[in-house]
Amino acid sequence: MFTLFIFILGLIIGSFLNVCIYRLPLGASIVTPPSHCFACGTRLKFWDLIPVISYIALRGRCRYCGAAFSLRYLLVELLTAFLFTWCFQVTGLGPELIKALIFISFLIVVAFIDYDHQLILDKVLIWLGGAGVFINLGLGFTGLTDMIAGSLLGGGLLLVIAIASRGGMGGGDIKFAACLGLWLGWKLTLLALFLSFLLGGVGGIVLLTLKRKGRKDFIPFGPFLALGAFFAGLYGWQILRWYFQHFMR
Repeated sequence: MFTLFIFILGLIIGSFLNVCIYRLPLGASIVTPPSHCFACGTRLKFWDLIPVISYIALRGRCRYCGAAFSLRYLLVELLTAFLFTWCFQVTGLGPELIKALIFISFLIVVAFIDYDHQLILDKVLIWLGGAGVFINLGLGFTGLTDMIAGSLLGGGLLLVIAIASRGGMGGGDIKFAACLGLWLGWKLTLLALFLSFLLGGVGGIVLLTLKRKGRKDFIPFGPFLALGAFFAGLYGWQILRWYFQHFMR
């Protein structure tokens, strides 16, 4: 029963994340004006905004002018609900779940904005970093020294790569990795970076194979950083234990 509640919560939060993903890069408020059709400007009613149900019932179009809504809205809602449910199945009910759900929400916003605009916004990272410090210290997950070390390690490694590659890594990626360190601590941050490079390599090959990107096209790294951080945050200690048991004897 609680699984269903978490799934519905994910749909609702996903709807809000859609607003953040669309409005924040434009410098617009995520509070005002209220949700409206971007084609005709009509303010959307409550029954137009029910996650998933309204989109399906309206066949992805505005009730008032018939303009098509992006499939992205539906996908983000479903993705958030799926990831929320996944986290609940792994962590169970407790403080770990609260941390995971807040973390996932930030990762989704950063990943989609970077994919769309090749931009990681400072105003999002400030909230991400601040929330990480508050949650870790408030709930007793990660000590201050570990958070500082993680932040310096995450940001520092990508800074070195950026210098060595002469711009191959963006400043937003560096700051994003530093913020992830505040959430994960230095050990899981190192794992998150390793996973993100691994996933980025595989993802790049897939995009080239499908001809979605060319060899000279820029591929944003933020989504892969977010994906690596997701797996490190959820399974990091299990992965590290497995590694040390099998390769560090």
